[in-house]
Parts: sequence; C-alpha cells; structure tokens
Amino acid sequence: MKHKDKKTEDIKEEEVKTEEVTEEVAEDVAEEVPEVELLREKVAELEKEAAEAKDKMLRHQAELENYRKRLVREKEEAVKFANTHLMEELLQFLDNLERAEAAARQGGDAEALADGVNMTMSQLLSTLEKSWGLKQIESVGKEFDPELHEACMAVADESVEHETVVEEFQKGYMLHDRVIRPAKVKIARPC
Repeated sequence: MKHKDKKTEDIKEEEVKTEEVTEEVAEDVAEEVPEVELLREKVAELEKEAAEAKDKMLRHQAELENYRKRLVREKEEAVKFANTHLMEELLQFLDNLERAEAAARQGGDAEALADGVNMTMSQLLSTLEKSWGLKQIESVGKEFDPELHEACMAVADESVEHETVVEEFQKGYMLHDRVIRPAKVKIARPC
C-alpha cells in the first residue's frame, strides 16, 4: 500500500502544481487582457486622430487650391481691366473727333476744322504724357540714334558733321523711357 500512497501523494503534488500553474497562467492572462484592451483602445484613438489629421490636411489642400484659383481669376480680371482709366481718358478725344467729323460734313470752315483736330491731338498727347508717361521722340535736327530712329532714307550732305535727321516720316514714341516705336526718318550723312 505504500506504493499506492506514494502514487496518490505524487498525484496530489501534481494536482497542486497544476493548480498553481493554472492560477499563475490565469493571473498572467488576467493581467494581459487589460493590457491588450488598453492597446486596442490606444490603436483606435490613434486611428481616429490620423483620420482627423487627414481630413484637416485635405481641407487645407482644398482651401489652398481655391485660393490659387481665386488669385488666377483676380489676376486675369486685373489684366483685362488694367487700361480702364486710359480708355476713360481717351473717350473725350474720341468725342472731340466725332464733333470735328460732324462739322466737316456740314461744310464747316476747313481752317477751323484743322485747328480743332490739331488742338485735340495736342490735348491727347498732353494727357498721355502726364497720366501715362508717353513721350514723343524729338527727331528733326538731332543726331541719328539707331535706338530712337529707323532710317528709311539717306542723303549725302556736306554741311553735317554727323548723321543727322533731316525729315521725319512717322513720329516715334517712348513709354517711361522705353522706346515703343522708333521714329521713321530721313538722315543726312556727311560726305
């Protein structure tokens, strides 16, 4: 019977060890379950934050795109209407020319008509110069300058020391010190 008692005792010891191991495993599992739950909650929280950040980034991207489109639209509009003030100033000269045409058709005095057109041209040039920086290039009697003049004809002349403009076929103009159209001229060259 000793042998049976020994086996019973061994079995009891094994059962005690098994119970201890089972309790330890249960305790470990019980400790790990809250950690797993905490990690799941943290993952869910981070996923939510990532989704919010992505949404915020997409909204900012859309706002930037709308801002860019608005700037392009405003720039196009500014370019389209940039010369509004110039056009408003030119309208008065168009009105004067229409009145001159009406007077000419009614058989008005040719000299008075020429004076009226000349006065309108002077006013126009004065307005363009004061308000917009347009200047006529003075040519006749000046030394030829290829930056300002385009020579259409040339004649030999013993009385000049340098190439000199002697006749102007078409006036030249500068806008804020930049040539926008050179004067077409006839020059005299020294012999």
